[in-house]
Amino acid sequence: MCGRFVRARSEETYSDLYEVGDISGLLPSYNVAPTNPVLAVRMENEKRTAVILRWGLIPSWAKDKKTPFINARADTLFDKPAFRAAAKRRRCLIVADGYFEWKALGPKTKQPYYYRLADGKPIAFAGVWETWLDKATPGSEPIQSCAIVTTDANELASQIHDRMPVILEGPAADAWLDPAVEDARSLAELLRPFRADALTVFPVSMRVNKAGEQGADLIEPIDLQT
Repeated sequence: MCGRFVRARSEETYSDLYEVGDISGLLPSYNVAPTNPVLAVRMENEKRTAVILRWGLIPSWAKDKKTPFINARADTLFDKPAFRAAAKRRRCLIVADGYFEWKALGPKTKQPYYYRLADGKPIAFAGVWETWLDKATPGSEPIQSCAIVTTDANELASQIHDRMPVILEGPAADAWLDPAVEDARSLAELLRPFRADALTVFPVSMRVNKAGEQGADLIEPIDLQT
C-alpha cells in the first residue's frame, strides 16, 4: 500500500518535468496524508494539466465521503465498482518525491522507511480520480478525489511490505494519461512493479508516524544502531 508520501520541491520543478503550465496554490509537504490535497497531472482538452485533488477516492455513487479509498489494487482495478469507470476514463499521475512504508518492530512500534528514486528525481504514481457530489446538501461544491494504484512489491520494496505504488515514467506514463487508450488489458500491462535497482530506501525519523509532522529532516536517513 501507500499511506504517506512526500511532495516538497518547487512548483517549477514539477511543472517543467511533467510539461504542465503554472502550478500554484499547493504548499510543499514532507508528510502527505490521506484527505490532504495532492498534485496530479491529467489530460484536459488534449493537453496535460496540473490539478489539485483530494487524496482518498470517493466513488461517484457513494452516499457520503466517510470511506474514501486511498489505494486501488492493480489486479482488481478494472473490475471493482469503485474504480472501474475511473480506470477507463479518469486516469492521472500523482506527483511525489518519494513515499514512506513501515516495518513492525513490535506490537505497537513501527519504523518508517523512505523510498525514492536512486537518481533523486521526482516520482509519478499511477492514479485514478472521480468527482463526487453531496446530493444531501443542495448547493455543495463537488469534490474531486483520487487513489494511488498499487501492485506487487519488487525485490527491494518487499523487504518492508508486499505492496508498492505503481511508478510510471516515459512512454508508460504517456500511455496511462492517454484518454484514447481504453483497453483494460493494455492498461493493466503498465501496472507492474518498478525496477528495484532504480530505487533506494533508508530508515527515517519516527516523527513521520504522526501525520501532522513536517520538515525536511523527516526524509533524512537515520542510523538504527544508535
